[in-house]
Amino acid sequence: MTGPILEARHVSKRLGRGAGEVHAVKDVSLELKTGELTLLMGPSGSGKTTLLSMLGCMLTPTSGTVHVSGRSTEGAGSQELACLRREHIGFIFQTYHLFPTLTATENVQLALDVRGEPADVARKAAQDALVRVGLRQKLRSYPRELSGGEQQRVAIARALVSGPSAILADEPTAALDTENGQAVMGILSDIAKEHGRGVLVVTHDTRLLPFADRILNIEDGRIVREERQHRKPDLRAASSVQR
Repeated sequence: MTGPILEARHVSKRLGRGAGEVHAVKDVSLELKTGELTLLMGPSGSGKTTLLSMLGCMLTPTSGTVHVSGRSTEGAGSQELACLRREHIGFIFQTYHLFPTLTATENVQLALDVRGEPADVARKAAQDALVRVGLRQKLRSYPRELSGGEQQRVAIARALVSGPSAILADEPTAALDTENGQAVMGILSDIAKEHGRGVLVVTHDTRLLPFADRILNIEDGRIVREERQHRKPDLRAASSVQR
């Protein structure tokens, strides 16, 4: 695909009603392209997660439109939006969202089970995804047996396994120490550069700046600044991704 994977065109979002209404996002336009890791940065309450949720088709804009792989989501129903999420978008969250009674392989496989993939095909794809994020020795481990960094790698593998064009990550390193946070960002950097996906990371952590191709700063619901930078080529080495 030559155009943007995800695009917001003058999107705004109001939350709540009456005196409690909040204008969380105000007339934001942006594009997410393949091969780029973009950071969306701003203080708490600036609209980062609300904007991410609209790009991920989890929230509907009050005004403006979101386009997924060139397709407008305007007027789309809940089932159609769910289909777009499954087909095009992978999500990574701060708190991993792993099922404690399932192994690493089974947690990743769930993303394919909901798509109706045959069990043997889904299992092999899940194992391959875990190997790609450096967890070859942890395929049968349960979340309680994994470190925080390893659990986040499982979450990344689950986001990757269905082959989405875009990865949306909401504070993926917030619960990790510096070493594990750097390793996770190395993986996300590799996903963007080596696997040709668009990666958008919501964060307020300035330690992640060296991993970004582009930095968007949001304040009070508006994008106030955009910067592009050249990343150091050796940053991806931190990812320990198995190829």
